[in-house]
Order: sequence, then structure tokens, then C-alpha cells
Amino acid sequence: MVSRPTAVIILAAGLGTRMKSDLPKVLHAVAGRPMLLHLMDTVAALAPERAAVVIGPGMDQVASAVAGHPLEASCVVQEERLGTGHAARQALPDLQGFEGDILILYGDSPLLTAATMDRLLAARAGDLDPGVVVLGFHADDPGAYGRLILGDGGNLDRIVEAADADSEELATGLCNSGVLAVDGARLADWVEAIGNINAKGEYYLTDLVGIAVAEGRECEVVEGDQAELLGVDSRAGLATAEAALQTRLRAAAMAGGATLADPDSVYFSYDTKLGRDVSIGPNVVFGPGVSVADHVEIRAFCHIDGAEIERGAIIGPFARLRPGAAIGPDVHIGNFVEIKNATLAAGAKANHLAYIGDASVGAGANIGAGTITCNYDGYLKSVTEIGAGAFIGSNTALVAPVRVGDGAVTGAGSVITRDVDAGALAVARGLQTEIPGWAAKQRAKQKPDQD
Repeated sequence: MVSRPTAVIILAAGLGTRMKSDLPKVLHAVAGRPMLLHLMDTVAALAPERAAVVIGPGMDQVASAVAGHPLEASCVVQEERLGTGHAARQALPDLQGFEGDILILYGDSPLLTAATMDRLLAARAGDLDPGVVVLGFHADDPGAYGRLILGDGGNLDRIVEAADADSEELATGLCNSGVLAVDGARLADWVEAIGNINAKGEYYLTDLVGIAVAEGRECEVVEGDQAELLGVDSRAGLATAEAALQTRLRAAAMAGGATLADPDSVYFSYDTKLGRDVSIGPNVVFGPGVSVADHVEIRAFCHIDGAEIERGAIIGPFARLRPGAAIGPDVHIGNFVEIKNATLAAGAKANHLAYIGDASVGAGANIGAGTITCNYDGYLKSVTEIGAGAFIGSNTALVAPVRVGDGAVTGAGSVITRDVDAGALAVARGLQTEIPGWAAKQRAKQKPDQD
């Protein structure tokens, strides 16, 4: 990795009108994380000396997201959206005096990798000392992409926007991603020299190349993969980015020692952590904040979000683990069981049809089918404690706050409203009453008359 002084400008002021959303475009999530924060995570790996994010007016949500990120980037408002060159100009005061390499990136590009950024910086550090290095690609359908026009020596001569290109320039297959590495000592002067005499009347950052060349500086192209350079500006593009990132995450999971029975049906979050020898069945979805230890089996059709699963546990099929679920070693969570903000100690079992919320379940305890912890009274959440080795009979309702002691048993169908002592049996249901012959008499009454 190149170790020269580096600064970063991220352009994130776009309205994203094609998204048809009240949410700013760059905050739409891919693999559970806003696109802008994906890019900022990648940038942080480069450890830049300075970073600035350019946003539009009224984008307070974006400003809050930027302020909370470890990159510690400044946030600059572009009051009028007059083009990418104008946007970059807004960040220059925050980079005043910086003369290293400046990367200019786009907040709607969540798939861009640190390796590609490093290739750009390496080209900037080359013997020719290029003033501008542009990340280009060959597109299947160049369409509206700007074209990179090379000179006779193979260096970059200029960038032409598609709307301003002639037929010969449009025939060029090398396209502009918009991502640049620029000589920081000259960026301010070059940006000030950008004009707006073009089809849209905007200040194009792409004019930097022509300005640098006119000054006698070499400019270069580094080619990248079109899939990595996707800029998301529609819901369809968001889905494409999601699919691409999921492919990366699945490959990483399998490379790390997890078995995916049907990889294409498993969806990971950006921060999913998997141990070795984890087995994941089809149609499993991981939300943010999930950690899975070694030798865990997650069966089909589970949804797991904000949960920690320890070694040897078995989850599912059709289980739901919600935030705060802490699943201990060798715990079994079966079909149609939901766990929320609850700790299950080693060897505990809830094999089917149960809701355990705001609770602690002791080691080796067994939760019968149909059991629920009644944790919410319409105003407050309360806690249920189930002791080690306790046996909770089927269809027990545990009305919190309540505690069932170690080794205690609740009778099936009970509504438990008071604490149960260790080793005791608690039964709370109406007494069974039997009327001999009643069923036969009722059938006789209901039997239709025979002619």
C-alpha cells in the first residue's frame, strides 16, 4: 500500500431523484449499511490525513452519519448543485495547505475496494508524476458514460461527457468512472479554472484532465472492473449492488470455513461474523450485529438479527433471533421459536413454538411448546428468570416480572404470575370437570329424525 500523504473528498450531495425516496440516496442500505458508510469504511483503511464529505442543503441525516463515523471527516454543504467541479470546490477550504495526493470519490459507490484506491495512488506516485489519474473501465453499454480520450503516447488527453462528445469520441470504449487521484498541490488552482461552457452549463470535475494537460502535466488511466465501479442512482441499481456485495460476502464466508448449502439464498449483513465449521441451510437471513461461533448449525429459513450464538448451538429451522438474543453453548432453538433480548445458558432447549423475550434461561432448562414470556403490559417491559434445569410445561404463560427457580416445573397450560421456588411444581389452571355420558346425549339430541 502506498504510504504518501493522502486526503479524500467524497461527493455525496446528489438528490437521487430516480430513487423516488425521502431518504437521501447515499443513505440507502446495501447489506444492512448505508452506501456512504460502506465507502467511508473502505477509505478509513487507507488512513488518510484529511477527509471531507460534500453534501447538499437539508441533508442533516447524512451529516449525522458522517459525524458518527471513525473516519472523522468534515462535512461541507454545497448550497447550489452546479456540478461535480463546483462540489469539489466546496471542500477545498478544509484541505487548505495539503499538498499530497487527493482522492475524489462518490458516496453512491459502495463496491469500490481499498485495493483499487491504492492502485490509483500508486499511479500518482509513479515516475511520470501524473497530475491526474482517472479510474476508467470498459462498459458493456457505454451509453451516457463520459469517454476517456487517450493521446498518441497512450496517456490520458481529456475526458468528454457523453452529451458533449462527437460520434468518434462516443465510439471510444474506455469510460470514465468519475473517481480521480489528483496532485493536491495543484487541485485548488485547477478547480478554479473549470468553466461551465458545455451542454448542461455545469462545472465538470472531468475538465481537470484537460487543464492539467494544458499546463504540461501527464495524466493517466488506471482500469478497473465495471461491477466494482457501480454508481447507484435507482432502486434497480441498489438491487444490483446488493447482489454484488452478497456474492462477495458469501465467498468470504465459505473461504473462512462456513458451509452454505445454497449460497445464493443466504443473505449476510456487512458485519456478520462466522466461526469455523458453521453450517448454514437455505434461505437464512442475517441482519446487522450477528456473531456466530464455531460448530454452529443454522437450519433453513431462519432470520437472525443482533444476536450472539455460541459454539455448538443448533438454530432452526424457521427460528427468529432478534436483537439482544444471547445463545449459549449447545443450546437448541427449534422451529417457530422467537428469542428477543434474552440469554439462554449452556444446553438450554426451546425446540418449538415459543416466544422468549426479556428473559434469562438457565443451563439445561427446557422450554415446552407454546410457552411465552408475557414481558409487556402495555406500558413497561419486565423480566422473566428461568433457573437452571427448570422444565416449563407446554403452553405455559410466564407473566413477568416472575422467577422460576432451579429445577422447578410448571404444569402444561399454566399461567404463572408468582415466583416458583427451586424444585417445586407450579400448576395454575382451572380444575378439570367431567360429566359422564354428556357427549353421547348431545349427539343423540343433534341426530336428525329418521323417517
